[in-house]
Amino acid sequence: MSSFTGNHILSVSQFDRDAIELVFSVAQSMEPYARRQKRTTVLEGAILGNLFFEPSTRTRVSFGTAFNLLGGEVRETTGMANSALAKGESLYDTARVLSGYSDIIAMRHPAAGSVAEFAEGSRVPVLNGGDGANEHPTQALLDLFTIKRELQFNNKTIDGLHIAMIGDLRYGRTVHSLSKLLCLFKNVRFTLISPKELAMPDYILEAIENAGHSLKVTDQLEGNMDADICYQTRIQEERFPSQDEANKYRGKFRLNQSIYTRHFQSKTVIMHPLPRDSRTEANELDNDLNLNPNLAIFRQTDNGVLVRMALFALTLGVENLVSQYEKPVIWYSNKS
Repeated sequence: MSSFTGNHILSVSQFDRDAIELVFSVAQSMEPYARRQKRTTVLEGAILGNLFFEPSTRTRVSFGTAFNLLGGEVRETTGMANSALAKGESLYDTARVLSGYSDIIAMRHPAAGSVAEFAEGSRVPVLNGGDGANEHPTQALLDLFTIKRELQFNNKTIDGLHIAMIGDLRYGRTVHSLSKLLCLFKNVRFTLISPKELAMPDYILEAIENAGHSLKVTDQLEGNMDADICYQTRIQEERFPSQDEANKYRGKFRLNQSIYTRHFQSKTVIMHPLPRDSRTEANELDNDLNLNPNLAIFRQTDNGVLVRMALFALTLGVENLVSQYEKPVIWYSNKS
């Protein structure tokens, strides 16, 4: 990706290592604004069209928060039933109309490829907030940013990483996108743990192998792993043909402090794209992990705002102007 300005961000396939490092550098510079230690109005007058045609909490609010923190305004549409799509309007027509009201658009839609189809009709840059079981590029970038930061505490880098991905790897778009990004690095070890029916798609496995990385596929937690990262995923019940089918796998791979101690190292970082399913029959990440310092799930969500701020600034070409539009903080919160 030679240039961000004016371009859509639809897939992690657009990124090389240089582009990733640029995003991370800009994201790091956004921290004082995200912590409300400073404020900037670099995007004052700009409008984000936040179009979420599939349920979302973190991603939708994170996009909106990131844009607000840069001084911009947000207009939202949530749910398919509340949009003209329910009346049969095409994605192209929707894009032509709504891009006339916005300077940039963030979009989520349940159909794979839908955001790219929408982008073809858009007159402004479009950021993919998740398209079905296909991709979730901004989540993958924030996950990778989190991995980099967490590894730095142990004097490690992404090159040489050992990551264990656990749960629904078939429908989990976050692990698909993250795996693709990790293929850009060196000597990564993947341990993929899932029921056979929910295994990682073949095209992702092929990408990992073609990149020369180590790969182990299993359907159970085994022994004590030396993984640097344990990335747990939710059973993507909305992707299954029926609720009964999804229920067959719910709670298959639970993680609590006892299981963590048995199978992972004392410094293994625990990640999850959220929401974690805390219902008794699932209990993916037990509450007894909440005080474990290696639980990084809330650091992930904080990092998501930084990464999305960076993507907005880069896509709108203002990444070098942010500090020039600083203003005094009127309301101060010592975010920790």
